Amino acid sequence: MTLPDHMDLLVLGQGTSGLDVVRWAVPHLGEAVASVTVYGGAVSAPSDATRALEDAGVRFVFGTEDVEGAYDICVASPGISEFSAFFASGRAASREIMGEPEFAYRLSPDRWVGITGTNGKTTTTALTTHLLRSAGMAAYAVGNIGDTPTSQVAVREQGSWFVAELSSYQLATSSTLHPRVGVLLNITPDHLAWHRTHEAYALAKCRLFSNMGSGDLAIVDVEDPGAASMLAHIVHDDVRMLSLGIADAGTRDAAFVRDDVLVVRLGGVETPLVAIAELKIAGQHNCINALAAAATALFVGADAERVRVGLRSFAALEHRIEPVCTIDHVRFYNDSKATNTDAVEKALTAFADDDVVLLLGGHDKGTPLAEFAAHVVASTVRAVVCYGEARERFLQAFVDANRAGDVELAEAENMRDAVDVARRLARRGDVVLLSPACSSFDEFSGFEERGEAFKEYLAGISVSADDEAGE
Repeated sequence: MTLPDHMDLLVLGQGTSGLDVVRWAVPHLGEAVASVTVYGGAVSAPSDATRALEDAGVRFVFGTEDVEGAYDICVASPGISEFSAFFASGRAASREIMGEPEFAYRLSPDRWVGITGTNGKTTTTALTTHLLRSAGMAAYAVGNIGDTPTSQVAVREQGSWFVAELSSYQLATSSTLHPRVGVLLNITPDHLAWHRTHEAYALAKCRLFSNMGSGDLAIVDVEDPGAASMLAHIVHDDVRMLSLGIADAGTRDAAFVRDDVLVVRLGGVETPLVAIAELKIAGQHNCINALAAAATALFVGADAERVRVGLRSFAALEHRIEPVCTIDHVRFYNDSKATNTDAVEKALTAFADDDVVLLLGGHDKGTPLAEFAAHVVASTVRAVVCYGEARERFLQAFVDANRAGDVELAEAENMRDAVDVARRLARRGDVVLLSPACSSFDEFSGFEERGEAFKEYLAGISVSADDEAGE
C-alpha cells in the first residue's frame, strides 16, 4: 500500500521523528501533500524549529490532544502510546495511522533490514551497517540508532540498504513494512507503561515479520526464552528462519559458536568467520549480536572475507560497555544505555573474570527486581551502589537477595555521588561499571547525557589523579 496522492497529513508530536516527517513533506506541499498539520500535545509550545516550519506552510496546534479536522494519514510519534487518548483522537480523525518507519517504508520500500529486541538493537544495527560498508555495499543505519528513515529517503543511494533499529513503539502501528531480513534478538519485560501488557509488547516486536515471505530471512535467537516463546507468531510456511544462538541448533540456516569461532550456516553451507577473541566487543550477548549482523550481511550478498575484516575492526559503541579510563588501577566502563535489568545481566557477561563494582539507579521503571538481584549476587559483582530516584527499591531488593552478605551494598544521592562511593569501594584491578538498569530522567534528558556526564566527571578525576602523581 502506498501513500495517497495529494494527502492531508497529520503528525502527532513535535519530537525528532514527527518533525522529520514534516520536513520531508514541506517540499511536496501543493503536489504529493495537500496540507500538513501538527498537534504538539498537551504541554507543547512553539520553538524556533516549529516557527520555521510554520513559515513554510505547516499548521501547528499546541497545548491540546483533542484533534479536529479530517486527514488521510496520521503519523504518531513513538512516545505516544497506542492506548492513549491522544493516539485515539488522531486515529479517529484520520483514514490511517502509522509510525514514522512505516511512513518512510511507503516512500522508499526497497532493501530494508529490520532489527528489534529488548536489548542489543543499537549494537547489531551499527555492526550490520559496518559489515555491509566493509563489503563495499551502500548502507544507512536508521531508526532508533539516530537518523530517522524519513530523513534519509531523499539522500539514499540507489541500491543501498536501510538497516533500521526498530522499537516496539514503532512496530506496533506498522502494517506494510516488509524487511528483506528481520532480526529478533530477545524479548524481556520492558515498556509496560506504553504497551500495558507484556503480551502486547512481545506481539509488537513480532509485527516485524508479518509481511515477510520465502525470499526473506527471519533471524531469531532461539536460546532467548522470550524470543523463542513467540516463534508461532513469526514462523509460517513462507518464511525462512535462521536459528541464532551460542550453540548450533542443527538447522539448515543457523548462526552459532563452534570452538570459539563464529560460524554462519546458510542453506546448509557453513562459513567460519572469526574467533571470539578477535572481536573488540566483549560479552556473550555481543557474540549473538555479531552472529546476527554477520548472517544478515552474508545473506544479502556481502563477501565473507570482507565480513571477517569488518567483524575484527568494529569497536564498542558509545554508552554501551564503553571503556572510559583507568584510575588508580581501577577500570571504568560506561554502559549508560543499559536502561533495563536484562541489559545489565548481559553486560556483566563481559566481566566474567573481573570483580565488579556496579552502579545501579536513576528513574525507576517499576520492573520486578528479585530475580535480577539474585542474578547479580551470583555473578562476579563484589559491590553494588544504588543511587537516584530508584535507589531505595533497588537497595531493598539486594538486601533480600544478599542474605549471605557476599556483596557489599551502598547507596548514593545521585550519579556523581555514586562514582565517589564506587571509588572508595573499588580495589586494585576492579571494574567500576555504570550499568544503571533504569532510565535517566530523574537527573538527565536521556542515557546519552547520563553517559557523557559520567565520562566528564571521570575525566576530571583522572586529571587530578595524574596531577597528584606528578607532584
